[in-house]
Amino acid sequence: MNINDLRVGLIGGTGEEGRGLALRWSSAGAKVTIGSRSIERAGLAAVEINQILGGSYLLHGTNKEAIESAQMVLLTVPFEHAASTLEAHAGDFARDSILIDITVPVSFDKGRARYIELPEGSASEHLRARLPEHIHLVAAFKTEPAHLLAAHNEALDCDVFVASDSKEAKARVIEAISFIEGARPVDAGRLDSARALERMTVLAIGINRRYKVKAARYRVVGLP
Repeated sequence: MNINDLRVGLIGGTGEEGRGLALRWSSAGAKVTIGSRSIERAGLAAVEINQILGGSYLLHGTNKEAIESAQMVLLTVPFEHAASTLEAHAGDFARDSILIDITVPVSFDKGRARYIELPEGSASEHLRARLPEHIHLVAAFKTEPAHLLAAHNEALDCDVFVASDSKEAKARVIEAISFIEGARPVDAGRLDSARALERMTVLAIGINRRYKVKAARYRVVGLP
């Protein structure tokens, strides 16, 4: 893969996670389009990131335009809006498109994070059941703190766990992530591994809260 040929689109890319990933992939040389329901919000996010990058690298548009322009699409909306957003845009994906799901079903009770149990077992499996078969779903960036992703002057310095039932789509996402500075992609297996990954996120949120930090994340030791 030539990173300069990679086209990445973001659905709902104006939040911390979306802006952070857009910036990091743009910095690596990918062509990135931030999408949003609001073209104005997408434009403001693109201007902010381009100012950091020192040029007009990042594009923006509607969610539909971001999907249609991309080889890989990141779903960066809050989980409670994920299914309805995908339902509205399912027809915008080309055959064999790759959708990267970073959502985690979590609620907060008096500041404590609680995992929202889903019949399918995880957010990624919940969304997979609602997508056309020709869209390959890959779970990634589940355990990276939004604050860290958005902090462009801080290296990720962590492992990014990647899971999917499509070996080919997973391999392509792993290769794309390897271009992001400080991110080591780790093959986490099939899509049902998202059940563990999403709960690891809730654990990390709790660790951050107890230790009064914002960037606790994971690294696996002992890998070659």
